[in-house]
Amino acid sequence: MPHDLGKSRGNLEGYFREHPGLKEVWEFKQGLTEILLKKNQNKFQVKDLIPQFLWHMNELLQSPFPFMKSFGETLKSWAEPMVRMWRFSKSNGITEGLHNKMEMISRRAFGFRNFQNYRLRVIALCGWDGVFAVRN
Repeated sequence: MPHDLGKSRGNLEGYFREHPGLKEVWEFKQGLTEILLKKNQNKFQVKDLIPQFLWHMNELLQSPFPFMKSFGETLKSWAEPMVRMWRFSKSNGITEGLHNKMEMISRRAFGFRNFQNYRLRVIALCGWDGVFAVRN
C-alpha cells in the first residue's frame, strides 16, 4: 500500500476487511497505474514493461465484469500509443495552446477585414520571437 494515503489508509483497510475481493481489485489497479505512469524509459526497460502491461490487459479482458472487459478492450485498442508513451513522452500541448489562443483572438477580432491585421495581432499576443520572421 502506498505510504502517502494518510488519513484515508484507515478507511481503505476497513473496506478491505469488509470486502476482501476489493483488496485484490485495488492492488491490481495500483499495479496497472504504476506501469502506466512510467515515462522516459529506455528500450530495455520498455521490453520489461510490455509483458506486465499485456498481463494486466489480458486479466481485464478475461474478467467476468463487463466494465472491466470494456476497460481491457480500451487498453487493447490504445496499446501501441501507450507503449510509445513510455519511450517518448512528447505532446502537442504547445501547438494546442497556440491554436486555442488564436481561436480567442479570432473571437475578439470578429470583423477584421484585413488578414494582415489579424496576423499582426496573433504575432503580438503569442509572443513571437522572430525565429520564423517574415520572408521576402
